[in-house]
Amino acid sequence: MSVPTKLTVSGKPTASPALRDRPFRLAVPPVSGMLRPRLLLTGAGVAVGAFLLFCWGLTLGDYPMTLSDVVRALVGAGEPGTVTVVQDLRLPRALTGLLVGVTFGVSGAVFQTMTRNPLASPDMIGLTEGAGTAVVAAVVLGWTGGLGLSTLGLLGALATALLVYALAWRGGTTGYRIILVGIGVSWICTSATDFLVARGDRFQAQEAVGWLVGNLNGRTWEQVDTLALATLVLLPPALALGRLMRTLQLGDDVAAGLGTPVQAVRLALLLTGVGLVAFGTAAAGPVAFVALACPQIAQRVAGTSSPPPLVSGLTGAFTVLGADLLARKAVPGTELPVGIVTGALGAPVLLWLLIRANRAGSGG
Repeated sequence: MSVPTKLTVSGKPTASPALRDRPFRLAVPPVSGMLRPRLLLTGAGVAVGAFLLFCWGLTLGDYPMTLSDVVRALVGAGEPGTVTVVQDLRLPRALTGLLVGVTFGVSGAVFQTMTRNPLASPDMIGLTEGAGTAVVAAVVLGWTGGLGLSTLGLLGALATALLVYALAWRGGTTGYRIILVGIGVSWICTSATDFLVARGDRFQAQEAVGWLVGNLNGRTWEQVDTLALATLVLLPPALALGRLMRTLQLGDDVAAGLGTPVQAVRLALLLTGVGLVAFGTAAAGPVAFVALACPQIAQRVAGTSSPPPLVSGLTGAFTVLGADLLARKAVPGTELPVGIVTGALGAPVLLWLLIRANRAGSGG
């Protein structure tokens, strides 16, 4: 989205006066804050784009439909066969992709803001790898305990998060230690997963790899219901902690001086972010790079100092739904896993972030 700009005396572009942040204060109810027109416009634009991709994805399949047919079927109107195909067969996949994008995007924004590092996303500090290790162990070794693969993926991500937090604790935690410990745990989980895949037979390896790359094929209302409930429970706390989360960017000492309970807020953010990415991973597998790239894209388009959680979630939904369309149309007659497309698109973003960190003197 292009933003009108003008040049200052130094020659650097700044936002148009119409899009500048403005403070506001209401007498009834007694509320004050900052109005951010550019952020609102960005969120609205990304939301509209995600909705269009959502509807477009519902038109694809062996039973061709038009966009108007899909819209009518969503409200229960139109041909009975069309309503059945849309609501029972195609809608669960689309909703799973939408919710997975939201949970991954918000979780990535939480971790990157909490640690003050654009590389600190759940798929970089071992959470999605931990979920993958738990699922592959269940497939290859048969240690399901009566639980489904989605539940095991959820437990694996939660266990990995607790391990990272415990190893990073030294009378408290810092974002820097969480990142370093998380990268180490991530490689441990990746090595364990590779060993398990190599140990399993051909059919077990195929089942495990099909989940590890991130996949929306065959999603049902069971995954949608669980993920929707988790999103409704965890998203409000993630947004409510936004003000305290931004104070952590000033450093622990400054944040504590402003009255922020640093360790309590960091633990609350960690649990919220882990819960979001764990349920998303349990529903569709570890969809690569969404949690890493989407918050950075949202931050730059919205022009904010840190990744905005809600816009990051909408950007994640737009990315996953768009990647799913590409996965279904890139190779005729074949539906690629959505994680393959997001991985191909997200790798250049990772390289760009590393180059920026190196130029800024923080990349080693």
